[in-house]
Parts: sequence; structure tokens; C-alpha cells
Amino acid sequence: MSKIAYHEQVDIDNIKKLRELMRELPPFCTDFFRGIEPRTSSRTRIAYAYDLKVFFDFLIRENPVFSTFDRRDIRLNHIDELTISDLEEYMEYLKYRFNEHDQEVTNKERGIMRKVSSLKSFYNYFYRTEKIRNNPAALIRMPKLHEKEIIRLDVDEVALLLDEVELGDKLTDKQKTFHNKTKVRDLALLTLLLGTGIRVSECVGLDLDDIDFKNGGIHIHRKGGKEVTVYFGMEVEDALQDYLDERLGIDALPGSENALFLSIQKKRITARSVENLVKKYARIVTPLKKITPHKLRSTYGTNLYRETGDIYLVADVLGHSDVNTTKKHYAALEDERRRSARNAVRLREKPLD
Repeated sequence: MSKIAYHEQVDIDNIKKLRELMRELPPFCTDFFRGIEPRTSSRTRIAYAYDLKVFFDFLIRENPVFSTFDRRDIRLNHIDELTISDLEEYMEYLKYRFNEHDQEVTNKERGIMRKVSSLKSFYNYFYRTEKIRNNPAALIRMPKLHEKEIIRLDVDEVALLLDEVELGDKLTDKQKTFHNKTKVRDLALLTLLLGTGIRVSECVGLDLDDIDFKNGGIHIHRKGGKEVTVYFGMEVEDALQDYLDERLGIDALPGSENALFLSIQKKRITARSVENLVKKYARIVTPLKKITPHKLRSTYGTNLYRETGDIYLVADVLGHSDVNTTKKHYAALEDERRRSARNAVRLREKPLD
């Protein structure tokens, strides 16, 4: 029996998780998830399931009509009877609420927007398939998003970060114990993230046979299942080669035999572990910046755009399906380039003194 690829196993696990979540939702939700399946990833559908769960809990907690209901008691005709006022009340509820474990939960603009977007997709599906007559979600005005500052590492901070990964001289004594065992792996991993801009999920999913040193590329699975080759430079190649010399001498645990990056427990490293190691080193180098793997991706995108000035190339390399997503992230750099162009074209030769 052939081994299941990592990204396929992740998808299987997500589908199992989604099925568990759907058992907690009203039965008619099955139609919704079946309807959106061809156009969405399993991860997206899980996010929808969590968001809908919050919405149905809101109805039970806050709407007298549903006060004696269980989630699975809610019917589609109940959804059809809700008004724009009910949904606006839901938006207000999302700012501050209690979850099913009676823990306080707050949502800021982006969290509210995501949950409302999920609700809009939910209503749109049933309205489009003519299973409900009303679509109050179409009337919702989305919250105004305030642009967040793009946090990234400066050039000197990149060098300092990699130096710290290599040397570990500012780590605590306890951290140094682990550092001696993982520094070659950590340096390869962070050099790869900073040198290619791949997502953390793409990084942890890499297998040994995904590396092509002959052509200088790695084979990855993008969001949505698209398979692409991302190319790397000499610094990344050197770091990967050093790590592979070590990695090929490790007997990984069953199920992780082909994984490129391993944990100390000899299992495929997890996204959470990568987030923690990035945080560990970055906190030493730039304590005032909250650096995550995604910020390393932004750092790469920034450096690539500064070097090439080609926003379409940056979008392609980062795997953005819409170049407007890239433009939004690098708008400040585009303005910087436009300003630098003001004296690039000479209209008349400067007269000699």
C-alpha cells in the first residue's frame, strides 16, 4: 500500500474534524457544506463550521424565540424568518461574548468580518438554491477595517536573526541545551522561510524528495491544492545541504520517515513548533516586533519587491491568486518607488557651470 502524502493526510484529518463539527450543527447545514465543497478547502469549511456554531449559539443565548432550543433543533424556516436587525445584533454580540465553556471572548474588526463573511456565504447558498425566501445577510454593512502596519524584519535584523540561530549565545542555559541539538535544523528552516517566502504549512509539509538540488527548487502544495516549484538561492541550498547531512542519519518514527523537518521526538515538525522557534529567536533580536513565520514571509516579499520592482513576480512567487492582495501588502513600498522615480527622467540637460 502506497504512503499517503502529507497534504492528503492533512485533508483527510480536516474532513474527519469537519464531520465531527457538523454533528453539532442543525441537520440542514449538511446541504451547505456539500454545496460549497467544490470551491473551498477543507480548512475553510472547518472555519465556516466554527463560525456557524457561534451564530447558532448566539440565537440560543440572545434570542427569546430560541431560548429553549438545542442547536440541532433549529430549522431552515427559522433562519428564513430572521431580519437584518437580528444579524446586526449578532455583529454587536461578536465584540464581546461568552463561549460554550463560559469563557470571555472578544473579536476585533477582522474577527467580526470573518464571521459575518461566513454567515453571508451561508445565507447566499440557501437563497441561491431557493430554499429560503429572504437574505438579510446581503443587507449587512461590513465593519470598516483599519489598515494594520505591515511588520517585517529589516535587512540587518535578518542577519542578526540568522546569526543568533547559528550561535545561540543569547539563549538561556536551558534553551542552549536544546539549541545544540537543533541549531542545524533551525538554521535550515529559518533560512528557507526567509529565502523563499513559503507559508509555514508548506514548510512543515515538505518531504525529503521534495527538494531538487539540481534545479535549485522545492516542490510544495499551495493553499487550494495547487502544486508548484519554488526556487531558492545558494544560501538556502547551503543551509539545506548541511541539515540533510544530519537528517539522513536520523531514524524518524513511523509516519514521518519521509518528512524533511523533524522535531526532537523524531516526528514531522508541526506548524506550532515552527511558530515557537521563530518567536524564540526573534524575541532576542527584535523584542519590540512580534515576529511570526508569516512576518518572515512578508520580509521575503518586501526584499524581493525592492530588488525587482515587479509586483506581479512577487504575487506569483508568494502564491497570491489575486495581485491586489500583494499590492495591498506592499502599497507603502509602491509609493516609495513612485517617489524615487520623480527625478529619474531628465527633461533638459543641466547646464554646465
